[in-house]
Amino acid sequence: MFSYINGPQTLGTSAGFWISFAVLCLVAVAYPFFADPYDVGNFAYFLLWIFMAMGLCIMWGYTGILSFGQTFFFGVGGYGYGVLSILMGEHYGLTVLALFLAIGLAAVTAVVFGYFMIYGRVAGVFFGIMTLSMTLALAYFLGQTAGPEWAIGKARLNGFNGMLGMPPLILPWFGGGIEILDTALYYFVIALLFLVYLAIRILLNSPVGHVLVAIREDPERAELLGYDIRKYQMIAFVVGSALAALSGVLYTAWGQFITPSSVGLPAAAMPIIWVAFSGRKDITATTLGTFVLLLAFQTITIYSQQWALILMGALLLATVLFVPDGFVLGLFKMVQKLAIRRRDPTITVPAEMRSSER
Repeated sequence: MFSYINGPQTLGTSAGFWISFAVLCLVAVAYPFFADPYDVGNFAYFLLWIFMAMGLCIMWGYTGILSFGQTFFFGVGGYGYGVLSILMGEHYGLTVLALFLAIGLAAVTAVVFGYFMIYGRVAGVFFGIMTLSMTLALAYFLGQTAGPEWAIGKARLNGFNGMLGMPPLILPWFGGGIEILDTALYYFVIALLFLVYLAIRILLNSPVGHVLVAIREDPERAELLGYDIRKYQMIAFVVGSALAALSGVLYTAWGQFITPSSVGLPAAAMPIIWVAFSGRKDITATTLGTFVLLLAFQTITIYSQQWALILMGALLLATVLFVPDGFVLGLFKMVQKLAIRRRDPTITVPAEMRSSER
C-alpha cells in the first residue's frame, strides 16, 4: 500500500516532502484556533472546490481527456443534494445519506453520458465540445425553472434566483445532531481532502494509474498492448465526475443555496484554468495550485469581478504559451533538481526532470 502512495506517477516521494506534508496538515488543523470564525468559513469555501480540480486532473492530466463537464456534475451533485435533503429532512443523519445519494446520482449520470461518448469513440476536442454542450444545456434548463410548476415535492428549483431552503450537513450524534457549519465544516472538508488525496495517490500509482498514463501518452499503443482503453477512460471519467459532484454537494451544504450561475460558461472554464496553471500531470501540484488560485481570485473579486475574470484568462494564456506543464509543477521540479544537486553535485539530473515532460 505504501508503495502505491509513494509511487512514480506522483511527485513528492522523499522524506522532506512527507515532513512538509505533515507540517502543512498541522497548520491546517491549528488554523481555526488563531483565526476569526468568518475567515475559517471562507477557507472551507476555498477548499471545497479543490475536489473538482482533482477530478479534472485525473481525467485531463493523467488520462488525456479534456472535459468541460466538471460544473455539469457539480450542478447535478449540488441540486441533487438540495432536492434530496429537503424531501428527506435533516433528522437521523439523512443529510449525510443525501450527500452519498447525490454523488451516486452524478456517478450514474457520468456512466450514462460516458458510455455514449467514450464507447462511441468521441475523443480529443470533440469530447470537450460534447461536455461543454452538456454544461450549457443544464445551465439553460436550470435558468428557466422559475415557475411554481418546477418543483419536486417541497423542493422548488427557483430558476436564476437559485434553490434555497436545504439544510446543512448534520452528523447524527448522541442527544442530537452536529451541524457541519463554519469551523466544523472546515474540519470536515480538511479531513475529506486528506483522505481523497491519499486515495487518489493510491489509484494513480496502482496498475490502473499506470494504464491511465499509458493512454494519455499513446492510446493506440496502449490498445495494441491488450488494454481496453475505453474501460479505463470510463473509470477516470466517473471518478473525476464524482469528485466534481462532491464539490457541488459541499458548496450547497455550505451556503444552503445553489444557483444556475455556478454551472454556466464562466464557471465551466475555471477548473481548466486551475488545473492548467497548477500542472495537470500531478495531483499534488493541482491541489496546491488550485488553492492558491482560488485565494487570489477571491481577493481580486472583492475589488472587481470583471478584472478577476480577465486576469484568470490572461493567466491561462501565459500558462499555455510559456509553461505548458504548469507553474506549480515546474516549481516542484526545480526544487527537486536543486535538492539532487545539493546532495551530490556530480549526479546528473535525469532527462525527464530537465525537460518539461514528466
